[in-house]
Amino acid sequence: MRKSTFLFLASSSIVGLVAFSSAQAADMAPVEAPMEAAVALESTGGYEFSVYGGYQTAPHSDVEVSGGPDFTAGWEGNSFSMPIYWGVRGTYWFDGGRLSNLGISLDFTHAKVYADDETLAETGWDHFEMTDGINLLTVNALYRFPIEGSRFTPYVGAGVGINVPHIEVTRPSGTTSEYQFGGATLQAQAGVKYDITDRWAAFVEYKGNYSFVDVDIDSGDSLKTEIFTNAVNVGISFKF
Repeated sequence: MRKSTFLFLASSSIVGLVAFSSAQAADMAPVEAPMEAAVALESTGGYEFSVYGGYQTAPHSDVEVSGGPDFTAGWEGNSFSMPIYWGVRGTYWFDGGRLSNLGISLDFTHAKVYADDETLAETGWDHFEMTDGINLLTVNALYRFPIEGSRFTPYVGAGVGINVPHIEVTRPSGTTSEYQFGGATLQAQAGVKYDITDRWAAFVEYKGNYSFVDVDIDSGDSLKTEIFTNAVNVGISFKF
């Protein structure tokens, strides 16, 4: 159910972005539009670099182990414990025309999850976590909604990418502690940006990632799970 809901939200966000872009194209003024309007549109484009941190959690997920019984893992985020939860993002906003207010971003997030005490007691494992990161790299489409006469700009986004977890498992049969390619990741986000100056801005957003994780652990076994991380981020952006 959780997986279906997230896929629906991500798909809806992408469809929404396309619909908004198409609607704006239909409403475009003719070429003879006033020079002031053209300048206003052109000034909204360009590159933006952002850094952020925040509070990240993850609900329980089913875990499949090829050489042992499956189980349900309870996860803790511990966002402010080292290594902390953080991320960086590069965004390009298009200049005017039919793509006005549409952007693309490359987003890296250092998310993390720890198995709770109940999970360790159930499995008999001493250690199970992805805390040197369930590292997420995604490419996203963004759409913003400028408010005339206001420094606030709401936005939404959705995208796809990969996850590279640092899988850490210690159990009676052996130990695993290494980075591995986990699989695909879906992303959806919504937030509000506040322009401090022409170049600097602050933002707050919700961001959700659904990651399909398939990794190898000791004794030739494989481990599969699907992790849904939820985060409330606060960050700062620089335009150039």
